[in-house]
Amino acid sequence: MNPIEQAIASILVGSRESVDRRRAVRAWVLAVGLGGGFYGMVMGAFGGLTPDRVVQVLYSAIKVPILLMATTLLAIPSFFVLNTLAGLRADFGTAVRAVLGTQAAVAILLAALAPYTAVWYLSSTDYHEATSFNALMFAIATFAAQWQLRQRYRELEARNARHVTLRRVWIYLYAFVGIQMGWFLRPFIGDPSRPPTFLRPDAWGNAYVVVVVTVWRAVVH
Repeated sequence: MNPIEQAIASILVGSRESVDRRRAVRAWVLAVGLGGGFYGMVMGAFGGLTPDRVVQVLYSAIKVPILLMATTLLAIPSFFVLNTLAGLRADFGTAVRAVLGTQAAVAILLAALAPYTAVWYLSSTDYHEATSFNALMFAIATFAAQWQLRQRYRELEARNARHVTLRRVWIYLYAFVGIQMGWFLRPFIGDPSRPPTFLRPDAWGNAYVVVVVTVWRAVVH
């Protein structure tokens, strides 16, 4: 097993053994890039592999890794501030390695779930069903990876109980940022009846405002 494979294996089993930082970071980037890219490629294949749809496949293969990495990078500064305020700054490096490892696990799990998405596409041509199924795959990968985060946080939590709260805060913080990033990077699947596009015209809108407005209109009408 080469060094990169060893580092990826440590991600999957939640190893707390010392791993060279550069090698670990390379492994995490590799896992998110390849795992997320592979799932994105399958995700964007809805509607077949016609010349137009191949463009959507490429877009999706690029955007899923961007979603995973950008969400993490945008959430980390706030997480740093919260750790500092909680008096846990000394452990922040270990905490970051834990969340990065968890993101790598999400990407690997998504890659493992990609065949199910492909089978679903073969059995259904409904765009909204495809969207819901992919949301389910992301939910499964994300929730399964939380076990990884708990494993990696075990030593920190044994050292200071405040890490339990910060671990939970990270999950909510990541979800909050991730929802907005997912909105910005739409479409990931792409409606086969429309030309492929990397971003939608309303990409710079706010996902939460849209939800509030939608609910308000439903209540009023």
